[in-house]
Amino acid sequence: MAEEEMTEQQLNEAIEVLCRSKAEEFRLIGYEHVTGPDVWECISQKYEKDGFPPLYQLVNDILSLKATQFMNYMTISAYRGSRFD
Repeated sequence: MAEEEMTEQQLNEAIEVLCRSKAEEFRLIGYEHVTGPDVWECISQKYEKDGFPPLYQLVNDILSLKATQFMNYMTISAYRGSRFD
């Protein structure tokens, strides 16, 4: 049985939903200004060197992102000036 391939648009929509869900989770625990795109920036920076991983790894990386990892990323980005420009 052949696996059904996702189109690029479907993949982008699925990733967007996952990132919004993670941002909502962070808002529930007190990080009120986190957005889906913020979560995606944090996750996708890991893939700049090696390219994107398989879908299962991408989903795992989004869903297993911890608030401390996210805040470390935001702090480092702010110091570098690559964030909040």
